[in-house]
Amino acid sequence: QVELVESGGGLVQAGGSLTLSCGASGRTFSSSAMAWFRQAPGKEREIVSAINGDGSSYFYSTVVRGRFTISRDNAKNTMYLQMNSLKPEDTARYYCAARRSQEQIEIRSWAFDVWGQGTQVTVSS
Repeated sequence: QVELVESGGGLVQAGGSLTLSCGASGRTFSSSAMAWFRQAPGKEREIVSAINGDGSSYFYSTVVRGRFTISRDNAKNTMYLQMNSLKPEDTARYYCAARRSQEQIEIRSWAFDVWGQGTQVTVSS
């Protein structure tokens, strides 16, 4: 069983930075593909970034590539999302997700079987 808890969200001015963390319980963290999704009010949930089990493979959506960095520390059962050069359009609730027993990178939201409660990121202009 894997449970996910996000932290690190908040209010930041445009151009600022935030680092989100996703802490996981359970012994299958290192064998789980993981990802960050976000959902803004009135919009569909979208993939932000994804990482494979050992942290060697990454995916970034086009709108965050070059500004966000995903990483994971399997020894600490934690995944991170470093967000730089934040824009008002990055405002959303950010969720981390895990697909247990799949180490290969995954970006399809329906494929993830464990989700956190989310953390709010608000970027003011």
